[in-house]
Amino acid sequence: MLSVAIPTSLPDAPELLQSFATALGLGLLVGLQREWVQSRVAGIRTFALLTLFGALGGVLGIAYGPWVLAAAFIAFAGMVILGNLAELKSKEPDSGLTTEMAMLVMFSAGVLTVLGHRLEAVVIAGTVMVLLQSKKPLHNMVRRIGEDDLREIARLVLAGLVILPALPDREMGYLGVLNPFSIWLMVVLIVGISLAAYLAQKFLGGTRGAALAGLFGGLISSTATTASLARRSQDRGECGISLAAITLIASAVVFVRVLAEVMIAAPGYLKEMLPPLLAMMFWFGLVAAAAHRFSEKKGAQAAQESPPSELRSAVLFGLLYALVLVAVAAAKEHFGSSGLYVAAAISGLTDMDAITLSTSRLVSTAHLETGTAWRMIMVGGLANVVFKGALVVMLGARAFIKPVMAGFGAALAGGVLILLLWP
Repeated sequence: MLSVAIPTSLPDAPELLQSFATALGLGLLVGLQREWVQSRVAGIRTFALLTLFGALGGVLGIAYGPWVLAAAFIAFAGMVILGNLAELKSKEPDSGLTTEMAMLVMFSAGVLTVLGHRLEAVVIAGTVMVLLQSKKPLHNMVRRIGEDDLREIARLVLAGLVILPALPDREMGYLGVLNPFSIWLMVVLIVGISLAAYLAQKFLGGTRGAALAGLFGGLISSTATTASLARRSQDRGECGISLAAITLIASAVVFVRVLAEVMIAAPGYLKEMLPPLLAMMFWFGLVAAAAHRFSEKKGAQAAQESPPSELRSAVLFGLLYALVLVAVAAAKEHFGSSGLYVAAAISGLTDMDAITLSTSRLVSTAHLETGTAWRMIMVGGLANVVFKGALVVMLGARAFIKPVMAGFGAALAGGVLILLLWP
């Protein structure tokens, strides 16, 4: 957490000069944007001066006490009020408060530069400039968000920011595998990914939106993405091949995450473990790319005009996910440590991270051979594809099931060949 306690002694002269130069540069940066839009309240010189004033206020606060900094802030606020009074007398007064709020933030950034937080001040000033320059895109985006979109966003906020933090984050229940926080997190992911895919296609267009939705879905949770898109495929107006392409992209991205986890958990064994996993990632990527290209050629994109209402189906999937966790735990309890590949397949049904990280850790501690380790990870990945295929069949429409199962089938065939033929 950022601490802004006022130092008890002044920095040396070079340090102070660097802080003043940083404050001046940040003020000029934001002032340039305000000057370009011809703001009548403050321009490039005003912003440069007010950030320098903030830095001077910080120095005086260090030297003579916090009350001096408070007085500097009051003086700054008074100048802003006087400037607005003059603005109100003009024929076309500016009724917005954007420039005034930017001035307040930049004054505070100027103070931060002399309190030892120059990096934070630079980040804040850069964010301010981006927000000021993004006025038209942000306003256009808001205008395109309808009442139904806003309702679904509110539901996501309720599920993710109100209910989720209130749930206990600990294992309980049968065999200690039911974590209410983790289970509800899957519900939030399904709702969030479905809404994100809809918004991506709405604002970016069908082709780019589909690819981006698949990429982020795979990085977050390909299982939740698959369940969400399968449910969406039942809605009238949805295009099965487009949703199938997103699903296959998300599933292919899973192996990118697997490779990253292996590199982190077993860095000394990459030469033995990475090549077969890279081959699987490359093959699955080709399958996903082919599906995406086929979707582009057909010109078929999801044509949903209203946001997906996923909360009820997401809750049902959360219950299914909990049942699978219990079944996985029971199978592990039954098989014990004798069936490594069985345990890998069961673990990979719902989550690839656990089997990848645990197996890589065993390799790094010399408790497992690399040949066995990568094959266990591969078996877990193939089991994950099978589980998602079951979700597709149970939740998806026929136009969605056929292309997804064709892609999954090709991916599974490639994975089995790698398992059997890799030396």
